[in-house]
Amino acid sequence: MTESEFLAALRTLPLHPAARGLRDDTALLDVTGPLVLTTDTMVEGVHFLATDPAEDIAWKLGAVNLSDLAAKGALPLGIMLNYTLAGDDAWDAAFIAGLRQLDCNLIGGDTVSLPAGAPRVLTLTAIGVDAAAPPRSGARTGDHLYVTGTIGDAGAGLAIAQGAWGPGELLAAYRRPMPRTGDGRALAPHVHAMMDVSDGLLLDTARMAEASGLAVTIDLAAVPLSDAYRRFAGDTRDTRLAAATAGDDYQLLFAAPAGFALPVPATRVGSFAAGTGLTLHDGADPVPLPPRLGFEHAA
Repeated sequence: MTESEFLAALRTLPLHPAARGLRDDTALLDVTGPLVLTTDTMVEGVHFLATDPAEDIAWKLGAVNLSDLAAKGALPLGIMLNYTLAGDDAWDAAFIAGLRQLDCNLIGGDTVSLPAGAPRVLTLTAIGVDAAAPPRSGARTGDHLYVTGTIGDAGAGLAIAQGAWGPGELLAAYRRPMPRTGDGRALAPHVHAMMDVSDGLLLDTARMAEASGLAVTIDLAAVPLSDAYRRFAGDTRDTRLAAATAGDDYQLLFAAPAGFALPVPATRVGSFAAGTGLTLHDGADPVPLPPRLGFEHAA
């Protein structure tokens, strides 16, 4: 598609009134109260495979941003897209179809062209409102650490996307993560700290503890695994470590006081204390930290 043709296709999506029909260089938002802003970039060969369906890539690009809003208890207001045109009409059309499935209004963005053969680079910004917005730095001494859902499914799904045999639900966890918007809305007014698990349970927990100026301990035996993950990888210390360092889960990780009445299903996996650093144990057994806690760019 040309830039004009792509913009015409985008106009068939649900548009926020601020978008002005995507016929202006700016969007005009009229809101009351604070905004929550987040942006993510996905690069072919780094964040997604060249063989991943374009429709799923669009979904995931939106979902990872909406997951950040969920971690602040925000209601999605709209999204802005920066898109690279690579001369593949079918890919562009499938990408737009994936965006349509997000059910989130488009506000604006930008389009550029890519040299032939260059990897795609896609950026999306999400805007949210009405947020309690607990920071990742708010954990307190004695707080318990909880996580929603299950951990490791997306990492297993990536292996399946790369050719391993495994359940389709794990592949869907990698390609179609579900933002926990409802859970975030229920949790945000009550918890001390919250973020989503994007780069791995261990790494993101370490980040929360460091930001809060505390030490944190995780019990590997408590890390929730799905039945599909157990069938795919087994349930050993090594497979639990693999799940806890894989990333791309987009579950909510939060700190709350002991005795907190959970408004949504979640699993306690650790606790915070005075001090610094992350320690692991598996039941009563101490476990050395693995060389890699999760996914870090340029690590």
